[in-house]
Amino acid sequence: MTWGPGWRKLGLTVHVAASVGWIGAVVAYLGLVLAGLGSSDPQAVRSAWWGLDQLTGVLAPLSVAALVSGVVQALCTPWGLLRHYWVVMKLVLTAMATTVLLLTLPEVRAWAQWAAAGQNPDLHGQLLHPGVGLLVLLVILVLSVYKPRGLTPYGERRLWARLARVDEGE
Repeated sequence: MTWGPGWRKLGLTVHVAASVGWIGAVVAYLGLVLAGLGSSDPQAVRSAWWGLDQLTGVLAPLSVAALVSGVVQALCTPWGLLRHYWVVMKLVLTAMATTVLLLTLPEVRAWAQWAAAGQNPDLHGQLLHPGVGLLVLLVILVLSVYKPRGLTPYGERRLWARLARVDEGE
């Protein structure tokens, strides 16, 4: 199934907006963590946790929107979902990043509530997930731009079937 050019552009716009927004939210998250780690003021650390808690309300919808809109784009454009290795890799990496994010957010919210109650939880544990997450999102971005060659076995079968139909005069 393919869409007309107008619908494809709309779908691509939604996908790019969600993906870029997700990257931006992760960068903001890292900035808050680094600001909190660089401060010896307990109020600054609690404020950083408050900011992280606010970002959880943005990160989850953006990651899910990027995943869903990417699948829709793949299914409704000539690229397909399982024809090219780079699309499959983007799908796997996005699904993994979204899953890790969704599993981590309740913990972040709990730590943020603890900080709001006057405690000063350590922010060091908050560097790994967003740091690796940003790296994964940048790999996905590179795959989107460079689109390395290579068809999956499914993609090759589809290509050969299409070529056979062309040879038969369809």
